[in-house]
Amino acid sequence: MDRKSATNAPTPAAAQSAEDQQNRLTGNLGTVSLVLSVLAFSAPIVTVAGYLAFAIGFVGEAAPLAWIISTIVLMVFSIGYMTMTRHIPRAGAFYAYISLGLGRVTGVGSAYLATISYLVNCAGIYGFAGVTIGSLVTSFGGPALPWWACGAVVWIIVTTLGHFHIDLSAKVLGTVMVLEVILVGIFNVVTLAKGGSEGLSLAPLDPAHFINGGTGIALLFALGNFFGFEATALYRDEVRKPNKTIPRATYLAVILIGLFYALSAYTLIVAFGSKAQAAATDGAGTMFNDALTRFVGPGVLQITMVLVTTSAVASVLSVHNVSARYLFNLSADHALPKYLSVVHPRHKSPYRASLTAAIAVAVMLAPFAIASVDPAFVMGAGSGIGTAGVLILMVLVSLAVFVWFKRTGVPAGESPWKVFVAPIFSLVILGAVVVFAIARFDLLVGGEPGQNLWMLLVLVAFVIAGSSVALYFKRFRPAWYARLGRATDAEVEAAVSSASPHDASLAIASVAETESEIENVLEAQDAHEANRRRLGTKA
Repeated sequence: MDRKSATNAPTPAAAQSAEDQQNRLTGNLGTVSLVLSVLAFSAPIVTVAGYLAFAIGFVGEAAPLAWIISTIVLMVFSIGYMTMTRHIPRAGAFYAYISLGLGRVTGVGSAYLATISYLVNCAGIYGFAGVTIGSLVTSFGGPALPWWACGAVVWIIVTTLGHFHIDLSAKVLGTVMVLEVILVGIFNVVTLAKGGSEGLSLAPLDPAHFINGGTGIALLFALGNFFGFEATALYRDEVRKPNKTIPRATYLAVILIGLFYALSAYTLIVAFGSKAQAAATDGAGTMFNDALTRFVGPGVLQITMVLVTTSAVASVLSVHNVSARYLFNLSADHALPKYLSVVHPRHKSPYRASLTAAIAVAVMLAPFAIASVDPAFVMGAGSGIGTAGVLILMVLVSLAVFVWFKRTGVPAGESPWKVFVAPIFSLVILGAVVVFAIARFDLLVGGEPGQNLWMLLVLVAFVIAGSSVALYFKRFRPAWYARLGRATDAEVEAAVSSASPHDASLAIASVAETESEIENVLEAQDAHEANRRRLGTKA
């Protein structure tokens, strides 16, 4: 694109309506804050204390490879995902990209799918948070409290934090994550320094030991621990320099999560040596605590219980924030009531969408609380349905990236590897994982094989609902339909004025590329201005 066309192209600020400018989220999140915010999604210390042991029990001493392989797969997925992010500078993440690649009907259906997946996941974590808080209170000599009562306390905290600017949530999440990583880091360093129970070994890294009957299950658990990293693009309007911050945060989140859990799994195996799989099978829930007591000392167990509790609360907050932003984006495009897309005038937060997400989760949990349902069912159902939904979304966005660039061509500065090969690779691998997850849905939600497949109908129902909204707009509200997928005014005008669907796609790509270039110029100007002020010189 030549300099003249870039100069004459409408900027995002000029293209958007006054209402859109007013109802726009803002923030100043940096790479570290964004990484820590999405890292909270997986609740690191909860994963180390629980999920690692389950994986070891299924696949044996080669369990660390499950996280290494998952890291590679998700890094490849991120290549196409971040390439799309660079060239399509719009908020909405999965919703925006699937709308572009696979059409607005599929895009809105996927956005509804994302919303319910994260909301249900959030409900499941509330159950876990309620249980952990109850256990903590009891450990300090307090009374036995029902899980739903403790969960209600967490609901008040999360709902309050969600009302304010994202920077406040980021500070809370960052503090909790740092404490968790420090504790697990101490366990890893001390245990490895002492050589574990039988000395250090390379056996856990031998691929020959990884292929067995539990391989698929271990990979499914490992992939689930990464969820949250994909939400980085959802915060586009709330980060500094999104073209740089979002890709950095995404790649860092995947690498850090993968290395952190792979190292922790290796350490846990070394702590028990040849008895690791037996220990995981017989007592997965106490494996980490037993190793921590043996190699670090019993005095840290109380600290661990506190951090498990705060980790659960942080995880709820992280998932809640993602859910609220999907509601906000859908509302901004009229795919949900416009009431939800109003930004708080002072805090610049999606406060109405946040409150709605909190109320929706409370409504989901109320029947289980009234009936005093076992919280294990709430946790399993919420986590299982949510995991399945996010996996399906990742498959759809991989396909969308491939289709979009196949239609519009390889952008300048990119390669076929980024826009074609990487998305197809992740599509095939993650598609296989989705098939396995559905076939063994019992591993995610509990019960016998095939027993709880009906839960997947929740996801199907929301996909149908979202697609129906888009089809209604296409038939009766064409102006609203043109805006679906967080399209800007300039993109809509370019699409409408083009003579054919192919030309429309190219026009939209051209506008998106221009906006990306303008954004880079503005970032360079900001950097220059900051340097000028720091040096105390005049422009």
